[in-house]
Amino acid sequence: MMRSVGTLTRADLAETVNRKMGFSRTESLEMVESVLRNMTEALERGENVKISGFGTFVLRDKRERIGRNPKTGVEVPITPRRVMTFRASQILKERIAKGS
Repeated sequence: MMRSVGTLTRADLAETVNRKMGFSRTESLEMVESVLRNMTEALERGENVKISGFGTFVLRDKRERIGRNPKTGVEVPITPRRVMTFRASQILKERIAKGS
């Protein structure tokens, strides 16, 4: 059984920028926040976000469809909505498979 080894946070990302790039903690956090804000704004505009060597955040518009309540079996309409998925790049998939 695989288990989670932790969670990478914004603070962790900022700490890495601080250590590796030498920016102050405030500047590092502002940089991380700026990148995340730009990604979020692009997704809000309906754009996919591709990070080379990492993966792509893909938006899909789903039409209304009929679903079924698994407990009761009653059919219910599922409203149209936009969903986001993440597609890992081949490089990321290979690195994860190796555990590196």
